[in-house]
Amino acid sequence: MAEKSTLVLVTGAGGFIGGSLVASLRARGHQRIRAVDIKPFEAWYQRFDDVENLSLDLNLKENCERAAEGAGNIYNLAANMGGMGFIEHNKALCMLSVLINTHMLQAAVKYGARRFFYSSSACVYNGDKQTSFEATSLKEEDAYPALAEDGYGWEKLFSERMCRHFREDYGLYTRVARFHNVYGPWGTWYGGREKAPAAICRKVIEAKISGKHEIGIWGPGNQERSFMYIDDCIKGVDLIMNSGILEPINLGSSEAVTINQLVDMAEDIAGIKLKRNYDLTAPKGVNGRNSDNTLIQKYLYWEPDTSLRAGLEKTYRWIHDQYLARERGEAGVVREPVADAR
Repeated sequence: MAEKSTLVLVTGAGGFIGGSLVASLRARGHQRIRAVDIKPFEAWYQRFDDVENLSLDLNLKENCERAAEGAGNIYNLAANMGGMGFIEHNKALCMLSVLINTHMLQAAVKYGARRFFYSSSACVYNGDKQTSFEATSLKEEDAYPALAEDGYGWEKLFSERMCRHFREDYGLYTRVARFHNVYGPWGTWYGGREKAPAAICRKVIEAKISGKHEIGIWGPGNQERSFMYIDDCIKGVDLIMNSGILEPINLGSSEAVTINQLVDMAEDIAGIKLKRNYDLTAPKGVNGRNSDNTLIQKYLYWEPDTSLRAGLEKTYRWIHDQYLARERGEAGVVREPVADAR
């Protein structure tokens, strides 16, 4: 009960993963939760009346201190990021996220936080190991020698090291997970920051509803990736936060598929076949990337295991409902939990 009464801070709480983490903490009985995001409250995906909600720009040190004061456990998920299109066209903005994690680490030390979780990314991995269209299963050691994704990946890699040195120099309990392509309901599905599963679901829905049976695909379609369902991500965050794992560890599905296969699944869910138009000039990221889950299986006797088909069906249905609501002029109305939203 003492743990459940500890103040928990979630940054990036207005976003996809952060909002889902807050929902999970509430469901597990945590009584004091502080949720922080830069977005105005009406733009948060999930928001709850029994949570302390703050709209703060965590690029500023004083706001990080406001957020961290009194918090025992800190989950730092705040970052300037989005899908590959956003990452490739906003490298400086992505790099500026280093301010958020640096200031949050300093605030955690200042106010004596017990635990600090940092959400890193598979974009830290050496690009030379991801040139094959057959997805390489990347081990944690493959982040070095360093050749991270330009901008976003370098910021994540630097912030990982910052967490390590704050643990070594200041005794701060830090845990780091490298997320691999998280998807699911309650996430961004349009506007330029959405990830591939959400973007493809939206495009299939648009094609079906409009009657124009075509879909645009970034790149040649044979790029391989793995995609982790949000429920697995949240479970993994909890396990890693409460583990003895000191170094950054992969948190991702090991079920690799091509982008074409991802489109196949979305088409099958929708009951439609579309003409595919490949844009070879669009951002496509690395050719192949998968999560090697050897270490997480070794340390936690678990790995993300929701099948892509099962997770994509839930994601498609949610985006379909959101799409229709927006078409009716009700954007933001179909944003559960309705009873808890302000």
